[in-house]
Amino acid sequence: MTAPPRAGDGAATRTCPHCRETILESSAVCPSCRHHLRFGGPAQAITAAPGTITPLKVEGSIRNPNGGNWEYSMVLIIRNERGEEIARKLVGVGAMQADEQRTFSLSVELAPTEGRRTRH
Repeated sequence: MTAPPRAGDGAATRTCPHCRETILESSAVCPSCRHHLRFGGPAQAITAAPGTITPLKVEGSIRNPNGGNWEYSMVLIIRNERGEEIARKLVGVGAMQADEQRTFSLSVELAPTEGRRTRH
């Protein structure tokens, strides 16, 4: 069993004081509620750390297929290189009535760890 990441290591986490989600310790802005968590200089990025890239971004819409009432569940699963599930989250649930539509977006942001070790 590996030890949990320590403060200063890549992938160390903390709790956002605003929305209570678990986020990366290095985050200057919470990716969930978008509140600022630390203020650096006057030119600090609002949504992402400097050097952040978005290698995956997917968006799609679904429309109620036949006019009846339908329920949906949005589940996010992260797997490692061996296909082993390392995280599963129920992101949201809901219902759609006739002629309703929902749009779902997913993005993955990568940021350099600035020389810190990473753990997974």
